Amino acid sequence: MAVTMSDAEFDDLVGEALDHVPPQFLDRMDNVAILVEDESPPDGPTLLGLYQGTPLPERIGGYGYGTMPDRITIFRGPLKRMCRDAEHLRQQITVTVVHELGHHFGIDDDRLHELGWG
Repeated sequence: MAVTMSDAEFDDLVGEALDHVPPQFLDRMDNVAILVEDESPPDGPTLLGLYQGTPLPERIGGYGYGTMPDRITIFRGPLKRMCRDAEHLRQQITVTVVHELGHHFGIDDDRLHELGWG
């Protein structure tokens, strides 16, 4: 059973999740857009979120002017379907946002799981 919530309410929860990220990390984010889409790509596994881009530690030489922003996409449908209530959804959105931001900073899945953001 999916959590019932409007798209605007869901988007607000993504914004709240970003508010919980420590300022020292938000201040270091560079050229990254946070997006919300209904569903993860149909040609792969069901994802809660997806980071697409060049992690900060890998940006060298030619990175910069004219480079498209990295994208962090949060997938509304899978998150709403996996959660039992609005509070659980709020927690899972925060975990997903922090997890994908971790990739922006060059942290791999194994380490994010060790840190509790898996």
